[in-house]
Amino acid sequence: MLAWRMSEQAGARFQQLVEIMRTLRSENGCAWDRQQTVKTLRPFVLGETYELLDALDRENYGELKGELGDFLFEAVFLARICEEEGRFSIADSLQAVSDKLIRRHPHVFDTEGKASLTPREVKERWEDIKKKERHDAGEPEKTLLSGIPRTMPSLLRAYELSTRAATVGFDWVKPGDVLDKIDEEARELREAVATLGATSPEAEEELGDLLFAVANLARKLGVEPEAALRVANDKFQKRFDDVERRVTSKGERMRDLTLEQLEAHWQVAKVTTKDTKA
Repeated sequence: MLAWRMSEQAGARFQQLVEIMRTLRSENGCAWDRQQTVKTLRPFVLGETYELLDALDRENYGELKGELGDFLFEAVFLARICEEEGRFSIADSLQAVSDKLIRRHPHVFDTEGKASLTPREVKERWEDIKKKERHDAGEPEKTLLSGIPRTMPSLLRAYELSTRAATVGFDWVKPGDVLDKIDEEARELREAVATLGATSPEAEEELGDLLFAVANLARKLGVEPEAALRVANDKFQKRFDDVERRVTSKGERMRDLTLEQLEAHWQVAKVTTKDTKA
């Protein structure tokens, strides 16, 4: 009973959001909202995505609640523009994703389904079903990796590419194997820099190979690399800010200090900011 009431409330509130968007785009609505197109909304969609990811990384569920709402709003906004252009409505989008989820989870929704499938088996069946869907729709044959957008952040794309490849068994057995690969790529990068120069195309290529291997290690460790790098970025910034404040508080300039002096400040900052993650 409680679950039904929650579902009913969610439906009513989603409909309220749809109607608010309809009003904002109407003649008596907001001039700015009426001016937007699917192209002008792109940076806002991207911005809301990163704000949502930030709330997830910090496990701030109070902010996550609001960011999910903002994320939904961008979806409703885009769908409203498309509806006005006679393309589709948000209802069509909801129906499409519902149909897709049911179709791609036969082990759950079919009467003869096998709910005991392992996560790996589920992923394998998911890819098989997608391939059959494209074939039935008469779409050109796609490769396993062709559906991963090139516009994704490169580190995340490397993670997704290797994840897809792993579904058919193209993968290292254990994390230690990837660490060995990282060592190999690091040696090749050193050789390229030493023999061809730091700015050579070969050095750039070897650096890319090294980063790709690191993304694979993140996958094997069960870590999303973009999230891990965001944590490292925040840690570096806080420590560097601490160093800068210490130096300027003494009336000195960072550029006037030696590397050894800066390193000494850095070691202090590592201690004073060690609880940053907590």
